[in-house]
Amino acid sequence: MKIAVYGQYYKENTDEIIEKMMVVFGQYNPEVVFEYNFYNVLCERNILKESYPTFTNHEELNNGFNLFISIGGDGTMLRAATFVRNKNIPIVGINAGRLGFLATVQQENIENLLPLIFENKYKISPRSLLTLHYPGGTDQLEDLDFALNEITVSRRDTTSMITVEVKLNGDHLTSYWADGLILSTPTGSTGYSLSCGGPLLMPEVNSLVITPIAPHNLNARPLVIPDDTEIELRVSSREEQHLVSLDSRIIRLDVETVITVKKANFKINLVEFAEEKFLDTLRKKLLWGEDKRN
Repeated sequence: MKIAVYGQYYKENTDEIIEKMMVVFGQYNPEVVFEYNFYNVLCERNILKESYPTFTNHEELNNGFNLFISIGGDGTMLRAATFVRNKNIPIVGINAGRLGFLATVQQENIENLLPLIFENKYKISPRSLLTLHYPGGTDQLEDLDFALNEITVSRRDTTSMITVEVKLNGDHLTSYWADGLILSTPTGSTGYSLSCGGPLLMPEVNSLVITPIAPHNLNARPLVIPDDTEIELRVSSREEQHLVSLDSRIIRLDVETVITVKKANFKINLVEFAEEKFLDTLRKKLLWGEDKRN
């Protein structure tokens, strides 16, 4: 088995996570390749006991890789998706921070769950993505025109609201007068959209969510739509530009630019264990079933 390992930041518990992970690797002897920058950080702190090959970009991840391990939080998992892209390499997240919806392997469970990968005792959870198109899109987006969680339009350099005109498959929906608008996948329904009052979606449903950010028209509500819908946005503002974010990547666009958003033609495969199912994470994260009156 050939495994890629990536981490975005070094944290206080990174040492222990790497140590536990390498103990498991010692039992099953996979071929391990570290992301270059993360590898250098680990070497500077003398965490690794031997040398390993490295990769620097998505082009170096070929079909020979069987697994991509992300060490960090949900944000690191989103970055991991930019490495994996359409290569169908399963991603498993080891959580180095607070309880996340994507990085579900907790530090104390590494030695119990990682061996299940080698024993083929896991399932794949395919996750839909959104892709973005607009005139001249290759200038800023290059080939990172997709998002695992959400695509968001928002105001820039102003406290004034923006107007977001929305069309679904060419038909006018409405114009949102708000701080912005979130277009979320089922995976992203537990993120920014949820914070703005959007509904929770199971990862496997074929739907998307349109969630306004602090709308001025109070009758504006989140809307669930089929994921084969082509969404067209056009932003009006007092400023000359507005912001568009694809997960954590932000670009600037001129107002009145027509933006087209639709489901991408590939998916990201996340590893799911029977011991850490989505519903289990949901209950833990949202404290369902706990009586806080005590």
